[in-house]
Amino acid sequence: MSDRSRGGAAMRRLNRFLFVAGLAATLLIVPAIGSAQVVGPDYRGPASKEWPLVGGDFGNTHYSALSQIDTSNVAQLKGAWMGRLNGSGMADKFSQQATPVVKDGVMYITTGQNDIFALDAKTGDTKWQYSADLAPTGPGRLIWANRGVAIGDGMVFSGQTDGNLVAVDQKTGKLVWSTDVGQAEVNHYGITMAPLYYDGLLFTGLGGSDSGLRGRMVALDGKTGKEVWRFYTVPGPGEYGNDTWAGDSWKTGGGAIWNVPTIDPDLGMIFFQVGNAWPDYDGSDRGGDNLFTASIVGLDYKTGKYRWHFQETHHDIWDYDASNAPILFNTTKDGQARKVIAEASKTGWVYLLDRTSGEPLVGVEERPVPQEPRLKTASTQPYPLGDSFVPQCPVDPLPGYLTGCVFAPFWDLPVLQAPGVLGGNDYAPISYSPQTDLVYVPGSIQNYAYTTKKETQDPVTGKRVNVSGAGAYLPLGTKLSGNITAIRPQTNTIAWQDPMPYRMGASTGLLTTGGGLLFVGQADGNFIAFDSQTGAELWRFQTGFGAEATPMSYEVDGVQYVAIATGGNRTNNSQRSDVVWSFALNGKLGPLPAPAKTGLKEQQFLNVAAVKGQLTSNTVTIGRVWSSADNKLDQESEYSYGPDNMSVPVGTTVTFTNGGQVAHTVTDQKANFDTDLIQPGDSASVTFNTPGSYIYFCVPHPWMIAQVVVSEGP
Repeated sequence: MSDRSRGGAAMRRLNRFLFVAGLAATLLIVPAIGSAQVVGPDYRGPASKEWPLVGGDFGNTHYSALSQIDTSNVAQLKGAWMGRLNGSGMADKFSQQATPVVKDGVMYITTGQNDIFALDAKTGDTKWQYSADLAPTGPGRLIWANRGVAIGDGMVFSGQTDGNLVAVDQKTGKLVWSTDVGQAEVNHYGITMAPLYYDGLLFTGLGGSDSGLRGRMVALDGKTGKEVWRFYTVPGPGEYGNDTWAGDSWKTGGGAIWNVPTIDPDLGMIFFQVGNAWPDYDGSDRGGDNLFTASIVGLDYKTGKYRWHFQETHHDIWDYDASNAPILFNTTKDGQARKVIAEASKTGWVYLLDRTSGEPLVGVEERPVPQEPRLKTASTQPYPLGDSFVPQCPVDPLPGYLTGCVFAPFWDLPVLQAPGVLGGNDYAPISYSPQTDLVYVPGSIQNYAYTTKKETQDPVTGKRVNVSGAGAYLPLGTKLSGNITAIRPQTNTIAWQDPMPYRMGASTGLLTTGGGLLFVGQADGNFIAFDSQTGAELWRFQTGFGAEATPMSYEVDGVQYVAIATGGNRTNNSQRSDVVWSFALNGKLGPLPAPAKTGLKEQQFLNVAAVKGQLTSNTVTIGRVWSSADNKLDQESEYSYGPDNMSVPVGTTVTFTNGGQVAHTVTDQKANFDTDLIQPGDSASVTFNTPGSYIYFCVPHPWMIAQVVVSEGP
């Protein structure tokens, strides 16, 4: 029986966890596989001389016990070496999100281009390179990023954006096997996460599942690449949770897995986070809670059998997927030892659970939330007790927008919300330090606008019009910032918080160390060390490139190193490179000049390529959407300029024709021009005699924003 069949809403919400916990307890009566017996290398404790997994240890804590570099001497830190990755991943479409792995004096790292490199961890010299040689277009090519490798059985394992998982020889980089995990079902399956290797099994999930696909966690035989078991994050008929999906909506329900799982050998369990339901922003055809999307899930690692789950957002319509890799640690609460799993979310909360059962460690309240029946919104949402690490209502909202806080519904007109799609924490790794007993979280602060793709009533005239909502977008002029927060796990409250000038939750991850330090990079190229107990800044170093991957630490010949890949990231539009930096107290390399691209602190451009004016006869049509794929206007949308990004040579006269059903204006943000109201069927023209970028909007409907880029030449 599912929790959906338990009667009224209040009782259903009350019993949602009780039932799941009971089921988990029933399953856990069976002796845990591998209990107290680790198969292979034991990485249960903190990383020290080596960094054998992308998260450092089985618990994914991103903590190193090394303490040679500490609060007293970190100011002396300099570059030990600066390695290059043969030009891989330097184009703007790539993001460097990988955390290096170090084993037996060799560093293994991937690039956004999906290439794998082995470097001498002491010198940075390249030992070998595996080139993925992926075609620029095809299955899974929507996201060019890779978060790292796993090592086992003498092989290095890495997922690819085309849905393949490859194994290469650890000593030579030669291909051993390749398995098409995505099975080329549709164009959007791909792998961005680092895999996890344990007990002869290789665990990986699939991204792209919020594009109308069905997510899964897969275990492969590490020696052969053959599938051992599969767990669908969107259950099918006869599987627990399928009745939380209306009709056949489960077939394309989403549920991507974007980040590396964690494993507890003592419990015999693997844990991972699940992404949003699909369609992302329209729940009208998928009524129900939509398990296991936006959830943390625990399985038997040997068999893939379900143990427990905790859903962070019921019936997600905000893209509030659980995408951050969970961490495992042990602590004491109310005098009792507790096994904890923690995950930081886009909602702005850290979810702290007992990993043996999925029971909240601190407490979670199901609270009523505003409703939009047309989107089948859930009647309540889980509110963790304690503090949020980012604002959950818009800060300094732009004028002209409706506003709402976390879990506020929307329909036709744009609603500004926070944290939003890339707010809170997305995939940037969090850290736990047993030295301070604190959880450290990088966060993003920004306001997102949400709409659906439906018919609406114009707020000025009251007339019914067609809209083609963007789903969610960052309005031009939106302020972008972030923070780093230290959380007490016993109470889920803030111990300290440092404001940061850039969004941190969808870029840079954190490293804590036994030297009492917290390391983090920034979009502007700065690599920074803080006191992990107080948050005080102790050191910063200009790397010269976007320092937005996650740092790690290791030791070679008695020397502690701290390393970070500085390849840049699309999220903050930081400077791309193929550089890996490694730092030590005996380093000789000084800082570089600041990069040309220093990251975004305000949404300053439209996320679409400029259309040449000659393709549209230098005409912008109001009330239509321009399709870059077909180079034509192909969709009615009352509150759109089509195209919304046009490039023309200086001296061009651009005509603005109102093809919609209500009056609009074309008004420059800097008051260079204003057409006044253009009635349906009428046109107005503007001649651009000065080069530059001209951002314009509609006065009655200020969420309508577009631009014309004027250049000197044709």
